[in-house]
Amino acid sequence: MEGVVRHHTMEANGISMHVAETGPEVDAKGTVLFVHGFPELWYSWRHQMEHLAVRGYRCVAPDLRGYGGTSAPPDVASYTAFHIVGDLVALLDALSLAKVFVVGHDWGALIAWYLCVFRPERVTALVNTSVTFMRSIMIRMGPGFVKPTDYFNSTYGPKFYMCRFQVPGVAEQQFMAANAKHLLKQVLCPCFSHGVACEENMDDDPSSMTLPSWLTEADVDYFGASFEKTGFTGAINYYRNLDRNCELAAPGRTPRWRCQPSSLRGPGTLPTTSQGSRTTCTMGGSRRMCRCWRSWWSSLAPATLCSRRRRRR
Repeated sequence: MEGVVRHHTMEANGISMHVAETGPEVDAKGTVLFVHGFPELWYSWRHQMEHLAVRGYRCVAPDLRGYGGTSAPPDVASYTAFHIVGDLVALLDALSLAKVFVVGHDWGALIAWYLCVFRPERVTALVNTSVTFMRSIMIRMGPGFVKPTDYFNSTYGPKFYMCRFQVPGVAEQQFMAANAKHLLKQVLCPCFSHGVACEENMDDDPSSMTLPSWLTEADVDYFGASFEKTGFTGAINYYRNLDRNCELAAPGRTPRWRCQPSSLRGPGTLPTTSQGSRTTCTMGGSRRMCRCWRSWWSSLAPATLCSRRRRRR
């Protein structure tokens, strides 16, 4: 059955990676690689995977490095964009997949952009949610370049979560494994935007922790049980490589997109205009897939949907 989730562990790029799959392994219309964000898992994509699998697409969703059933190296420097993109490319190689559609959310979207910068030949099309391409945040561009952490600190202040997460141990005091389920409910509910983003303490107002219609207590339990085992350090280490990623992407890595960007945006979405970005973003692929994205995305929480169509030559 195409909708049945198949779980397995693969060796890729020197780590063990837990991978969930749905859809046909033979004669598929194409393969879709799903890349989750913070603090999430492959499980975030279960509905989309089911939707596309029954339409003939093979769907592959790993737990990223540091998450869930995938290895979590102890060194902070092991969580750069080079490492994460390397993991995905090694996964594709292990599955004998030369080229895939890519769907990313949050940190997964950022990694998906880097995948297109570093290894564009592996990407058929890209659909990104919540994170636009931010050239001056993602790539060191010249002598006037401002490091991402300095930019966020000057723009949003030292209490902004990306700034607070930089010092090992500080974020871990807030994101303790023992409180995983409670923390994840706070992050996934509306209180996140004015709680964890700007304050050192989460918002414990019960009225702000009502689960949205697309999330159940069982879903929170699934996420919570995983992070109770692994903790959050691996996930937080992604933020601690923001500046390092810019340096790694700098040499000869000025991407040239083949088309002008455009986007779909749902109501209630936070603004995504950032230094060096446009407010809307599209990248890569086929119109048939774009229609498919719109179909399954309409049933989920509001967010920014980014894709890109190639120009006609």
